[in-house]
Amino acid sequence: MNQFDDLIAHAAGVQGRSILSLFDADPHRAGAFAAEYDGMLFDYSKTNIDATGRGLLLDLARKAGVAEKRDAMFSGAKINETEGRAVLHTAWRNPGAEIVVDGHDVMPALRETLARLRAFAEDVRSGRFRGQGGKITDVVNIGIGGSDLGPVMATLAMAPWHDGPRTHFVSNVDGAHIHDTLAVLNPETTLVIVASKTFTTVETMTNAEAARHWMAARVTDPTAQFAAISTATDRTEAFGIAHERVFGFEDWVGGRYSVWSPIGLSVMIAVGPERFAEFQAGGAAMDRHFRTAPFEANLPVLLALVGVWHNQILGHATRAVLPYDQRLLRLPAYLQQLEMESNGKRVSMDGADLPYNSGPVVWGEPGTNGQHAFYQLIHQGTRVVPCEFLIAAEGHEPNLAHQHILLAANCLAQSEALLRGRSLDVAREICRKKGFSGAELERQARHRVFPGNRPSTTLLYPKLTPFTLGQIVALYEHRVFVEGAILGINSFDQWGVELGKELAMALAPVLEGTADGAGKDGSTLALAARIRALRG
Repeated sequence: MNQFDDLIAHAAGVQGRSILSLFDADPHRAGAFAAEYDGMLFDYSKTNIDATGRGLLLDLARKAGVAEKRDAMFSGAKINETEGRAVLHTAWRNPGAEIVVDGHDVMPALRETLARLRAFAEDVRSGRFRGQGGKITDVVNIGIGGSDLGPVMATLAMAPWHDGPRTHFVSNVDGAHIHDTLAVLNPETTLVIVASKTFTTVETMTNAEAARHWMAARVTDPTAQFAAISTATDRTEAFGIAHERVFGFEDWVGGRYSVWSPIGLSVMIAVGPERFAEFQAGGAAMDRHFRTAPFEANLPVLLALVGVWHNQILGHATRAVLPYDQRLLRLPAYLQQLEMESNGKRVSMDGADLPYNSGPVVWGEPGTNGQHAFYQLIHQGTRVVPCEFLIAAEGHEPNLAHQHILLAANCLAQSEALLRGRSLDVAREICRKKGFSGAELERQARHRVFPGNRPSTTLLYPKLTPFTLGQIVALYEHRVFVEGAILGINSFDQWGVELGKELAMALAPVLEGTADGAGKDGSTLALAARIRALRG
């Protein structure tokens, strides 16, 4: 017996029920299966969760100790047990707090670093930090994983507030990425930010060396136009970056949770410290909601419980995140890392094998682009893909308000189509009007049937602002936390990324021809030999 048995039994009993029938039975379902906070509405009524199922899910969260684990996280307890670390990314969006770790208040140092970040960002934006070409016009952030995905996502999302230098992001160790990014820039007016806590991340440091070489061809002192986000001050000094342009953060901020910290420097330079503070304030507001709202009205808890219902209870292995907001272009990719690196685990906290599935595969694309790409599978494929729609009530372009109405209409239409589907009788009538008859009518009609009864949720917010973006990111962070707490796993380590890194370092000499690859499998050796041969 496991913790999900009651829910699995309940789900089995309602397996054949249509979601639409729940609306027929309860005219007020749309309001009863939704929760609102600070202008943000989470609607989960288009799922097969009923009052009994919701009660069982809420009991599951309580029995799993979600509230106690949540309070431990915010207090600075070392809930990242495999690494012996606290989990305090939330501190960066609540700098006025007092948080004690190992008997020491960590917040004064955080506030000092935040003040330095703001001052440096303003110096770059105003031109006081001139570089060697008059004024910084472009910023290149070099990082990977959380040191890239968070800033990229947030910078795109806050585009209407960009009034600083242009921002560019390099992450891939593929030389094409750094080459193509730098090719259109002027070294004399470019600031390079190297984001690596240890200053040893192979991809990041390889790209940083390439950027320094590029800079050196045009400027006298290349590293005078470098800044670093790192705690390894000995390595940043050896690289040539002055101490006043190095900004560190503690090990209780994980990479995929770090956009609020100095990792967000490129965002702060793009939109300004005030807008970045609004982004942090949105996250802090969601923190307060998460900490104080009862579970039945708590957005992160409810979002997590819907995820558990679809994945662990119903067995749907993926979830699609579908922002109908072009400026949230990179949110699905950001959430891929946030959720899959956090909850893609196979053992519980005590090291025992999980007796159930862990986190789902997360993927997505903005609407309406996705409608012309993969929605075919979502609507008529053989697998059910729970969908999470995000939509703002209002866009930023008043002269294009009619296009935002069309965008919102598409978002609501897709969730309605997933819910309702199209019956064979309706499809037959459509085909009859097109002139089909007999066996051909039947064949054509079957191609036009939509099964429907496919679940979705909708997150509706007034407008995408820095504050709203902060709310959204923190909402999903806490959703990941709640799911991890229910699964009994550590959402804050990532040992799964280590093995490939180790093997890559051993394979580089094989590809260079300076090692024989002893102990490697035949396929890997054959591929390495073919690469060497093709390179000549």
